Amino acid sequence: MAGGGGGGKTWIGILVLGFVLAGAGMGLHAKEMGPAWLTAALLALGGLGIVGGSCESMIKSVEGLGQRLGWNEFVAGTMAGLASNIPEIVMLAFVVLAEPRVAFVVVALTLHVGALAFGVYCGLLPRDKTGMARLPDPLVKLSTDLFAAGGAVFLCLGMLMLTMRALDVGDHAGEALGAGDLYVVGIALLCIEVVAVRQLVMRFAGPAPEEEATPAEAARETARLAALPEAESPAAAEAEAPPSIGVIAFYGVLGAACSLVGGHAVGDFAGMLVEALTARGYSEMLGAIILSVFACSGVYLMIATAHFKGMYDVALANASGAINQVPFVVLPVVLILTAAFAQLGVLDPALLPKTGVLAIDFETTSVVLFGFPIFLILWKSVQDDGQVNWLETASMVAVFALIIYFLAQHGH
Repeated sequence: MAGGGGGGKTWIGILVLGFVLAGAGMGLHAKEMGPAWLTAALLALGGLGIVGGSCESMIKSVEGLGQRLGWNEFVAGTMAGLASNIPEIVMLAFVVLAEPRVAFVVVALTLHVGALAFGVYCGLLPRDKTGMARLPDPLVKLSTDLFAAGGAVFLCLGMLMLTMRALDVGDHAGEALGAGDLYVVGIALLCIEVVAVRQLVMRFAGPAPEEEATPAEAARETARLAALPEAESPAAAEAEAPPSIGVIAFYGVLGAACSLVGGHAVGDFAGMLVEALTARGYSEMLGAIILSVFACSGVYLMIATAHFKGMYDVALANASGAINQVPFVVLPVVLILTAAFAQLGVLDPALLPKTGVLAIDFETTSVVLFGFPIFLILWKSVQDDGQVNWLETASMVAVFALIIYFLAQHGH
């Protein structure tokens, strides 16, 4: 079983309905007709419906590829998680065009929100009688290396920004990072991700080793298999021929195309929401946190879909991917886009600091520095014994929630 998507055609109906609602919302928004709340609601519901449908399409594409290449559930789920970044990146590209500084803050906050989601999901995992939940080997042996690297990157970048601002030295007089800085950081981070994906496929793509299940886990698995229709049983899945390359490519292209529309609609809704919050005196950081939640909507949908089907490795792959793919996929792409847009003159010069591209201020510095303790706790909780207990789960949820609270409460 490659993992990731699900059977049935419900997602097609959701996708069509999403296009109808989003189209109506975009029409009202373009012509400035109707109440603002109605436009926002249509954009939100329609955009999320399209994003959900695009994620299902991408999952089916990756599922088929996984079946042809013999990937296990965790690896297939990780690849599906990578594909789910497309709607997020598309949405953030529109945010970069509107407000590049906010786009950077939103990306960094996506890490914080994703970490909280991971901590909460750990509380939903099946556990043995001692309260321990086993984690897949790739998460323990590879993702923890990414946690360590992410923590180092966020600490170094945050300390650099803090030092430049405090000492007011360098070519940019401590006010901003330049386009060259963003290119170098972005390319370096993408290189780490390329190596990580290659290692994942080389070391962990085969069938997962069999482990003795606890009585509770065995009972749940028996009940799950008994409830499956005959066409979806493991025996039927093994007998079913893998989809053709053409079918795989079709689902991949459909998912990518739909993500453009869905990402645009969700981005428009998020922009309207942030403007409304700012007009009512709420902090910019609160609006950025809300934007980051919507940016991760595709990942959350995949986690929920996989969990309710009992595909815990797939759900964990997406939950951990929501964390370690931020600094090594989403963040570098946003940094490179910001630098490129600035150099090409696409961005309004009024949106950029006078001496660079990315402003160094309280918001941009704090979201980076607070990323280090997140990676530290994740690394320690997962790496020590390959399991999570209730104390580690409670610690993750409490610390991650506190960080988000501090940023929302004390941001400008």
